[in-house]
Amino acid sequence: MAGAALTLIPANFAQAANVEIVAQNPVIELSVSEQVDSAPDTATFSTGVETKAKTASQALSENSAQARKVVERLKALGIAEKDIQTTGINLRADYDYDQESRENRFVGYVVSNQVSATLHDISSKLGKILDAVVSSGATNLNGPSFSISDDSKMKDVARERALASAKSRAMSYARSEGYTGVRVLSISEGMSNQSEAPMMRMKDEVAASSAPVEPGQVGTVVSLNITYEMTR
Repeated sequence: MAGAALTLIPANFAQAANVEIVAQNPVIELSVSEQVDSAPDTATFSTGVETKAKTASQALSENSAQARKVVERLKALGIAEKDIQTTGINLRADYDYDQESRENRFVGYVVSNQVSATLHDISSKLGKILDAVVSSGATNLNGPSFSISDDSKMKDVARERALASAKSRAMSYARSEGYTGVRVLSISEGMSNQSEAPMMRMKDEVAASSAPVEPGQVGTVVSLNITYEMTR
């Protein structure tokens, strides 16, 4: 995909990175993006445990014990310790709304412990791991999000396509204004990855079989802002 914006600047300069570059002719400013899709090889998901108890210390103690089981299960399933990270531990008071008195009634405390895990082998393990995490006591599951561990080749391809597209457009604008060529004055680059998390279907509290997960493809996007000078 590609998009472009044209600005003809009759002034004798173009500015890039706070450095003034002298141009003898009008300049063209283009914004071009190209996306290359490829199969992901890494998946990241978050999971955790939420527990309720009458006292804060009891809620934290029970939650900690259950969270340790989930983390140990992740390790037993082959996820390296460096790829498991605690992302949040939260303690809050718990209330119930009393219909008769129309007031919130204090009932205890809620503790939640969230961790994120990164899996580098998503070919066949991911669905089974998600099922196993729920079976070990996890009360919530979010994700997965997919990515590519090394997308440098995809970036190179997207960059080459963006450069070719930008030059083609610049030449088209230049010819329409009576010029025969263009030269680059400045280039700035931005990158991003685009993927959609798949839906996971689970029966009851624990899946009857491995959760169906389809990795699909991840889009590597390179965006360029290029300034050209028209030449004769």
